[in-house]
Amino acid sequence: MDALHVIVIGAGALGLSSALHLAERGARVTAIEADTIAGGSTGRSIGVVGTQHVTARDVAMRAYGVRRIREWTKRGLEFHAIGYLRLGRSASDLALFERSLDFQREAGVASARILEPAEIRKLVPDISTEGIEGGLFGPDDGFLDPYAFTTLLAEMVRDLGSSVRQGCRLIGAECRGTGYRLCTSSGHMDCDAVVIAAGAWAQRVATLFGHPLPIRPERHEAVTIRVPEPLPYVMPMVMDLVHGGGGTGLNFRHDRPDELIAEIHSASGASTDPDDYDQQIADLSKEHLAQLLLERLPGLAGAGFGRGWAGLYPESPDGRPFVGPFAGEPHLIAAAGAGGYGIQLAPVIGALVADWLIGGEARTIPGADVFRPNAARVGVRR
Repeated sequence: MDALHVIVIGAGALGLSSALHLAERGARVTAIEADTIAGGSTGRSIGVVGTQHVTARDVAMRAYGVRRIREWTKRGLEFHAIGYLRLGRSASDLALFERSLDFQREAGVASARILEPAEIRKLVPDISTEGIEGGLFGPDDGFLDPYAFTTLLAEMVRDLGSSVRQGCRLIGAECRGTGYRLCTSSGHMDCDAVVIAAGAWAQRVATLFGHPLPIRPERHEAVTIRVPEPLPYVMPMVMDLVHGGGGTGLNFRHDRPDELIAEIHSASGASTDPDDYDQQIADLSKEHLAQLLLERLPGLAGAGFGRGWAGLYPESPDGRPFVGPFAGEPHLIAAAGAGGYGIQLAPVIGALVADWLIGGEARTIPGADVFRPNAARVGVRR
């Protein structure tokens, strides 16, 4: 019996992880990308990977990702384990952190711990803990380079006999019997199954197949922070935001000895045209970011801004990614809507895509049916 031929639309983190997991399970995969590898949201990510979340499902998804990423370091992927610190402002936040430790242990992560304010100041000497009750710290979390990550995924896909085609834009699609014919800028392509992993363009791609997929591309900004002198310690990833709780959304981390990266993780609610948006950070955003940084990092008052940029978070209406088959089409799979967590979630989303196409059900983590693009989540089919 011939191997299942799958076309994955999109060569960012989600698309290439899907391609790799499918190829590992015996499928013949062709990943197509309108631009270049990591040319969309992935390439503008700050590349953070960690398990310091407060729901069982969020922890389980990221724990799978960390395990796979550490496997891929054996293939040359550089992972910087600088640690991840999530700040808590209340007793209820600390209660969530306690539950997170239980969830992490269940998922095989045993190194995380809760820090008191004095311990936070010892870990990050330049930080102010005013208004902070404690923090959830994972010393083994860190960051990677998004381009190196996706380039390695593409290399592993090719090593397994599958292909990645850049500069191949999808123009149209039609269902043919039990498979699909795609019209692309490089000609027609026939396949048995399709994975829509087109990031900020996923809604447009789904429309070509006759399905709604409510992905809202949100513009988000990041900027480098130049410190006057190299810090005598490594700044972990610091996140001032708790799911369902308070926080400013400010986050920052080490990038190199004399430079940090900072952004504000918050929902803007505005949809952006992925083909036409300002890719530079606005002056007003810099002013707001500077104010938050001065409050949280008073010890770095002499730091200044370096380069800034803007990227897109592909957001779903309910904040959960879309992963799984569309109604009535078991061989048309969504892998989109990971928001600002595409790098973290790419490994598990890729595994779930392979679950659906190779095994017919989601098995990698429990409860993954909630990610399916069913009618309740996407609306009535067009």
